[in-house]
Amino acid sequence: MTTLVQDPAATGADAGADQLTELAAVALRVREHIVDICSGGEGGHLGGSLSLTEVLTALYFSVLNIDPEHPDDPDRDVFLLSKGHAAVGLYATLAERGFFPVEELAGFGQEGGRLMGHPIRAVPGVELPTGSLGHGLALGAGFALSAKLSGKPRHTFVALGDGELQEGSVWEAASSAAGLGLDNLTAVVDRNRLQLTGPTEDIAPLEPLADRWRAFGWAVRRVPGNDLSAVLPELASTPWEPGRPSVLIADTVKGAGVPFVADQVKAHYVRFTERQQARARAAVRRAAREQDGGKEQQS
Repeated sequence: MTTLVQDPAATGADAGADQLTELAAVALRVREHIVDICSGGEGGHLGGSLSLTEVLTALYFSVLNIDPEHPDDPDRDVFLLSKGHAAVGLYATLAERGFFPVEELAGFGQEGGRLMGHPIRAVPGVELPTGSLGHGLALGAGFALSAKLSGKPRHTFVALGDGELQEGSVWEAASSAAGLGLDNLTAVVDRNRLQLTGPTEDIAPLEPLADRWRAFGWAVRRVPGNDLSAVLPELASTPWEPGRPSVLIADTVKGAGVPFVADQVKAHYVRFTERQQARARAAVRRAAREQDGGKEQQS
């Protein structure tokens, strides 16, 4: 479990090098947990969990107003994992943040456990069951509207898969949220460009994606989604425009950090052998060292 001690003057949009280093270390541990979970008897949705790691790390360790000791605090911020098949990434993050013991991750998918293939409310920190794609944004709009009507300052974040954007219900919710002026709602699109059956652009093209969201009345920004220094300031500074919901298009790599499956359809769901687990763990650590080295050279 990791709990960050944050300096309010060096968080969010003003995040300093020390905080980014600390967050990168958390992201590495989250990646290692994901690899370990996907090496168990059930395997798991590796690719879409690894692509979302930096977003989850930024949210849970810097942006969200949450308290693991009081997960049902009525004034908490809300996060919904609309792409619920990436539950292993959410579980790894929640465990690191202290919502439940890290040791429980080993029971993923096991009889009698509460860590199922898609998140359920029995897991501390999970707001609603998700994974039937296309519903998360509408649910998030409901949370945001409730906060507006009750005068609460809480903010709602929803993580969507890019393949999920093929669902018409996403765009119905997008239109309604903008029409209601829900500037306390932020969507994050995990734009890894791959779904179970192939590249999203070959199946149902999305680009120009930013223009689509703007046409629905949203404030839009786009960043490299596996770069904490790019993701964190954007998530911490919403709403970007008063009266408009915000959407961050995070350009990511499916299976980020594990080169032998990264950016490939086969990363979608894996069950690593013991040898592959060791190889994957070594790869994510090597990638983290290389990233740190690159940043030191830039500075």
